[in-house]
Amino acid sequence: MAQTVKLADDVMALVRREAELSGRSLAGQITHWLKIGRAIERSSSFDYARITAMLGGNLAHPHPRDDEETTWLDAFTYKMSHPSEAEEKFFAQRQLLGRGVGLDAGGNLVYAKRDTGG
Repeated sequence: MAQTVKLADDVMALVRREAELSGRSLAGQITHWLKIGRAIERSSSFDYARITAMLGGNLAHPHPRDDEETTWLDAFTYKMSHPSEAEEKFFAQRQLLGRGVGLDAGGNLVYAKRDTGG
């Protein structure tokens, strides 16, 4: 059964922006983020207490540890340079639909040029 939840305006602004960028509904975006948060909480790869402290501003040094930063940067660099087949299909579909495919340096939505075949 569907439930109504009140969220702060600033949170909803974030949800709206990400939903637009990702081609999701508002409910779909919130559900997506809930699943990510739940996975992090349950994962043995993340220090949940440390993440909670960071989010609450209660960490004396909010910078990642060297091993965390190195692991994150390596994974991020690899992922950004190797789109998955699902990602390639996702962005190809967005291009066909005339939707945004990324952000420019100013944070503005970028639309890919359609291939006119010539």
